[in-house]
Amino acid sequence: MKSIVARSQKVHVIERMNPTIKPSYLLIKTLHSVISPGTELSLIGISEDREIALGYSAVGSVVKCGEGVDDYQIGDIVACYGAPYVGHSDCLLVPTTLCAKVPSGVEPKEAALAGIGAIAIHALRIAKLEFGETVVIVGLGLLGQMIAKIANAAAYHVVAFDIEAERAAMLHEEASIRSFSTIPEMESEIKNGTKNYGADAVLLCVGGKGSSLTNQSLGWIRHQGKVVIVGDIEPDFPRNLLFAKEAQILISRAGGPGRYDQVYEGQAIDYPYGYVRWTEGRNVAEYLRLVNDKRINVQLFLTDEVDFRDVPAAYDDLINKKTMTLTKIINY
Repeated sequence: MKSIVARSQKVHVIERMNPTIKPSYLLIKTLHSVISPGTELSLIGISEDREIALGYSAVGSVVKCGEGVDDYQIGDIVACYGAPYVGHSDCLLVPTTLCAKVPSGVEPKEAALAGIGAIAIHALRIAKLEFGETVVIVGLGLLGQMIAKIANAAAYHVVAFDIEAERAAMLHEEASIRSFSTIPEMESEIKNGTKNYGADAVLLCVGGKGSSLTNQSLGWIRHQGKVVIVGDIEPDFPRNLLFAKEAQILISRAGGPGRYDQVYEGQAIDYPYGYVRWTEGRNVAEYLRLVNDKRINVQLFLTDEVDFRDVPAAYDDLINKKTMTLTKIINY
């Protein structure tokens, strides 16, 4: 099989041995996978003398089911999420706990975004917002855009911000979302929309060290409000502001419970539904439901496609910022 990896800060297509089916796993022929620029460009940057597999969200057709698999059959179209099982490869061996069947009303390319959707859903679950509350989303890359759409579908009051005016404008089609590219405009909306109480939560979907956003975000929340770290930003919160508002600082880790658990993922043993309602696999399925029911529209993310053989050049475009595209859909 062919896979895409980073090595010495370059992207390469390599040949690997075809995987062998395992109990409770699915062997999947990939149809599409999605480049997640924030995560993957960072991995390319640190790939000095080692080889790092890229990608974590894909969709494909089941070609073989492992022993003990009852819920899937050959030919099923499934969305799947989570490295190292899912990546930019033309063949994937994935535990069933990281898969979900794609409903007939969902296009395979839409389903390829399921990993991004699961991460977005989990970030909102970490915020533990209630109906009617106000959430501020800072950073409108692929993940921030997805969070804004899902938060809007959940009927939260959504205020979104990005320093790139073009990214902020991408959400203008969502009538209920207030999106801005300057901090004064955003702060005015928070003040007016909450009667000067402040937002219930701020989700930081940005990266970097020494950012002033962590400090500023405390000024945007209400008393006992929450700041959720979603992106790769270095937390640096001044104690006096934390104390004054008795603020909560939370961090969202990937797509939900089960991530990085060798039993849940590696052995494909699910958590009991009654005790862990929303695992990463169930969040994948929930994203598919939102798309199928037309609660969210992700077509804006599907405008830039690239064939598998041309992927190295596509990464060069993203690295050199030759495009404002939020992602690229890889066709196999």
